[in-house]
Amino acid sequence: MHVLRKTFAATAAAMALSACGPQPEASPEEASPEAQVPAGVADDAVRAVADAARRTPNELDALFAKAAGEFNVPVSLLKAISYVETRWEHVQGEEEFEGRPAAFGLMALRGQHIVDGAALAGVSADAVRGEPLANVRAAAALLSKYADEAGIDRKDLGAWAPVSVRLTDIADPDIQAHYVHNDVYAVLREGAGAFTPAGKVAVSLEASDVEAKFALPKMQALAAGPDYAASIWRPSPNYNARPSGIAAQMVIIHTCEGGYSGCWSWLNNSASGVSAHYVVNERGTEVSQLVRETSRAWHVGAAYRSSLNGGVKSNLNGRSTNDFSIGIEHGGYASTTTFDPGMITTSAKLTCDITRDRNIPRDSYHIVAHARLQPENRTDPGRNWPWTSYLNQINSQCGGGGTAPAIIVDSNNANNNTAQGYVAVPSTWQRGTSAGFYGNDYYFASTQPISEPAVFHFHLPAAGSRTIQAWWVQGTNRSPAAPFVITHSGGNTTVTANQQTNGSRWVTLGTYNFNAGWNRVQLSRWATEGYVVMADAIRIQ
Repeated sequence: MHVLRKTFAATAAAMALSACGPQPEASPEEASPEAQVPAGVADDAVRAVADAARRTPNELDALFAKAAGEFNVPVSLLKAISYVETRWEHVQGEEEFEGRPAAFGLMALRGQHIVDGAALAGVSADAVRGEPLANVRAAAALLSKYADEAGIDRKDLGAWAPVSVRLTDIADPDIQAHYVHNDVYAVLREGAGAFTPAGKVAVSLEASDVEAKFALPKMQALAAGPDYAASIWRPSPNYNARPSGIAAQMVIIHTCEGGYSGCWSWLNNSASGVSAHYVVNERGTEVSQLVRETSRAWHVGAAYRSSLNGGVKSNLNGRSTNDFSIGIEHGGYASTTTFDPGMITTSAKLTCDITRDRNIPRDSYHIVAHARLQPENRTDPGRNWPWTSYLNQINSQCGGGGTAPAIIVDSNNANNNTAQGYVAVPSTWQRGTSAGFYGNDYYFASTQPISEPAVFHFHLPAAGSRTIQAWWVQGTNRSPAAPFVITHSGGNTTVTANQQTNGSRWVTLGTYNFNAGWNRVQLSRWATEGYVVMADAIRIQ
């Protein structure tokens, strides 16, 4: 769990201290962002609590209690289901698989469950989608109705097991058993909790010695996946052969828009007509392989357009992306605020294995967001997927080619390892998401006689020569002479770049000698008026 009962109380004080995190406006001369975290606080457990707190900005215990009391449903059951489905985040889901409605709210209600739950709770369907209390009340009302229909003893927590699974769209009885025993009732037995960013208790779920009154999953040996030994082989019927002469050449990163069990259940259902090669669970403790890597899974519903991907693989334009890609789904949502570091690490290990075995380059053109290739109706894995650290972990897992890894500083600090780099952007700059960005998005600002720069800070453990590269999204309204000011051991050098061309690729700004410690590259607005400058990412090699 993100916060097991053993560490829940012990980390409250540390959570309050670390809630603020790095201050991007701090200059490199003053301190690194990591130096602002008190000694003893920046350990893995507290970082996990701080990440989880971003998902739970409000105290939710009273909300769960209110809904449970109103509809005579165990409050611990509501909390456990919400944890399994959303990690207690009020999600705004989207359709990831055709035919599977989007999930909403703390309880991840979908489709008819939203309509029926709203009617039972006396609220609108829009309220169930958008308001946390209405969402939990709708779920509690549904559970209460199902309990009446099943005639269970409401005081017996274990008797609610067959009722709890009715909130899902899992149809297979064996996968239902997996969901009940390994997900919902596992949380009830272990306990969990979360804090708000201010260090207050958001949700507290005490451990309970309870057994689900539900058939156990079938006793069967869990075979390893045929391509990845650390996975469980759960073969999907939804696949076909790759076209003759076409091999896997890309890895596509998805989010399930739901929890792990419901995800691989849907992808294993022949009626769904969709699949992926792999699914990674929310904590990174389990990976399912559903389709062999040499086969064609059905995970991207769009033809390939190289113009969306930096011009890479233009020879494949018009071909189904499924023909030449491997798809990895991840438990969670495109709206997820933070992804568990364990999931990111497990996914990085998996992607390293795929790219090594299939000879796929390990860069952002060949390990690609679903949303980049299907931007009309997909946003996964979402703007908070930590692309920079993810790609760095993949390369680290695969050995990094024997050279010192490059430092990439993205415009979104959620993607940055703040011990190596971070960005500070004035509030007057605006975010943009036109196709071709690095990471999740970028910043832009109009040119005028004012410096007001976006500043990319990076830390070097030793002095030395480094090459600076920049990434931007090109366009006709971009500055033909965007001024990058590079601070190095010899002073400042301004390099102007034509941002109307060479977009969505790394463009070299020059090689310079830098001091050990913190250095910076600034993108100024002081250029010929009538254009905008684009601050997306820089790379230090």
